[in-house]
Amino acid sequence: MDNEVLKALRERRSIRSFKKEQITDEELKAVLEAGTYAPTGMGYQDPWIVAVQDPEIIAQLVRMNAAVMNSKSNPYYDAPTIVLVFGSPLEKWGNSVCDGSLVLGNMMNAAHAIGLGSCWINREREMFATEEGKKLMAKLGLPEGLIGIGSISLGYIAKEAAPPKPRKENYYRIIKGK
Repeated sequence: MDNEVLKALRERRSIRSFKKEQITDEELKAVLEAGTYAPTGMGYQDPWIVAVQDPEIIAQLVRMNAAVMNSKSNPYYDAPTIVLVFGSPLEKWGNSVCDGSLVLGNMMNAAHAIGLGSCWINREREMFATEEGKKLMAKLGLPEGLIGIGSISLGYIAKEAAPPKPRKENYYRIIKGK
């Protein structure tokens, strides 16, 4: 069985080389809207999505994320747009990380579908647990108490990703009754 959606899911790759050119507002809104249609536990819509295109805030995010991994490199691969996803603390909403992860996945698939590159980036939980991170969340207009779930680097592709690795054997199983 095959169709456009299944083909796109097989072809999407994490992009780690972006052009400096900023994506259009229309492209950004399409990706963000796709995130809002990700399934969430009980339809709660807990995640908060913040797209950052401000160079000063991006520089701060780069510095904060690199510090968590004790690196000097740009963990966001010089993408012109960074999309952050936040959610409630697990004590408040146990599905928070799962819901936010689905939002990130939807946005990456949407980006691919419209010709943009994206890459899932980690360490937002650690970044936004700091005092600096909490101040930045307030500056971004977020309510207190959220946790960072993850982010995506987003932009025009400068260098295509490598082809997919072969899928491991026995990746899935089908169990049928008699």
